[in-house]
Amino acid sequence: MNADKNLILILMTLALFIGATIELSEGSPYMGVVLLLTAVGVISRIRLTGKQDVQQSKLYLSIGVLIVVADLLYNFRAGSDLGTLDSMVFFFGLSLIAMGTDKPQLSHIGEFGAYISGIFTVLFVIFYSIFGALNIQFLYFFDHYLVLMPTVLIIKLMGVPVEVVAIQTVELSGVENLTIIIGGPCSGLYSMFLLIGIVVGYSRMEKMKLNKTLYLLGFAIAVAYISNLVRVTILYLAAYQYGMETMMMVHTHLGWIIFALVAGGIMYIMDLKR
Repeated sequence: MNADKNLILILMTLALFIGATIELSEGSPYMGVVLLLTAVGVISRIRLTGKQDVQQSKLYLSIGVLIVVADLLYNFRAGSDLGTLDSMVFFFGLSLIAMGTDKPQLSHIGEFGAYISGIFTVLFVIFYSIFGALNIQFLYFFDHYLVLMPTVLIIKLMGVPVEVVAIQTVELSGVENLTIIIGGPCSGLYSMFLLIGIVVGYSRMEKMKLNKTLYLLGFAIAVAYISNLVRVTILYLAAYQYGMETMMMVHTHLGWIIFALVAGGIMYIMDLKR
């Protein structure tokens, strides 16, 4: 029973931390701070015993502090807000700090967070930075053929007037005429990267077999893709019924809520598959 309770609390902590990073980078800073404080409160209720896989290390603590300080200083000097990549780098630094503490529950969650944020950062750099530098148009084709076109078909079947005007752009006529760009967070790749990090981190920490890990990776990617189609469809409907302002509010908060539910479900399945 204690293990089940710990799993639930760990799921809540990860959902709160990920929600906080998304709110801080794309939504409300105040909501982000509230989520962070709530996550800290949840962590204090986790009780872990026994030997931890990740040993307490001053090296982790020092590197984590350097990463957090460097990330904050860079954005302060550049006069910019924390973006998605900045938030994940910041999350990675905090995770390393947690790994270097003498608190077993913090160390355990810190290791998990390091896997999630580290894998997200690597995949983000590959798909968004390296592909961009090499002029590889993967993201444009993914957004158009795997996100925009399927969701446009869905809402057309619902009777919503919408027209594709560019590879990542649609025009929608509702309470107001809107031009909506499908790209960036709307592609769903961010959630996919995070779920990949969750599966890899959990499988490594729990010593899962490779075939089960690959199965769960495929399952997580499929669920992330379908969930994003649902999210984008809801955004279209919100814009059609209530206008751009309401759509943007839904856009800010809906993504991480759906992600938290999906991530929690996948982690529960992973715990059953151990």
